[in-house]
Amino acid sequence: MNKPTDSPSYPSIFAEGLWSNNIAMSQMLALCPLLAVTTSATNGLGMGLATLVVMVSANFVASILRYIITPQVRIPVFIVLIASIVTLVDMWLNALMHELYKVLGLFIPLIVTNCAILGRVESFASKKNTLPAVADALAMGLGFIWVLVVIGGAREILGSGTLFAHASLLLGSNFEWMELTILPDYQGILLLVLPPGGFLMLGFLLSLKRLIEKIITTRTLKTLKSPTARYTHSGA
Repeated sequence: MNKPTDSPSYPSIFAEGLWSNNIAMSQMLALCPLLAVTTSATNGLGMGLATLVVMVSANFVASILRYIITPQVRIPVFIVLIASIVTLVDMWLNALMHELYKVLGLFIPLIVTNCAILGRVESFASKKNTLPAVADALAMGLGFIWVLVVIGGAREILGSGTLFAHASLLLGSNFEWMELTILPDYQGILLLVLPPGGFLMLGFLLSLKRLIEKIITTRTLKTLKSPTARYTHSGA
């Protein structure tokens, strides 16, 4: 039986999920769907939302049942739980968003194999209260979404000159205004809409993230070494 541990603060949960412990950018998980479906921002958003629903649902249920599920069977139980939720999401997309479902195809059922979901259920939700568990899933899911959308948007713009093409298939006819033509009469770069384009954009985004972190670290060290900071520290 798992005992709950002290919950981290909600700002730290969201900071980890969105940036410092991002599923794709730091943990390097879920790269298969990330590279496969991000041929457009719409596809990335659809896949990200589906993953978010599964993560939040799985963390919520696992947290509620953490006193019931024994350590000996927790992994099989979590896998069955995630598979059940993914099946429901798959059926829901097929029924209500069939065109998008055909585009995402096999990658919706493959959410079951997403190590990030099982990892958060096992390492966090099974040891925390319900609200922190849901917050963790929400933060990790949103962090995954922004990476999918950024990579998908960049590949779509450079590959075909559009942004959020066919967004109405995902969000409804009221969101047709999101379907933009960024570069009219643009022939596009075929490489970026093919699988190698996913690797290129992911590598570029990883490099950018590390550059930003390096700049932040450098500025923080300079601030700590400044005379004002030393005086304030000594005075405290």
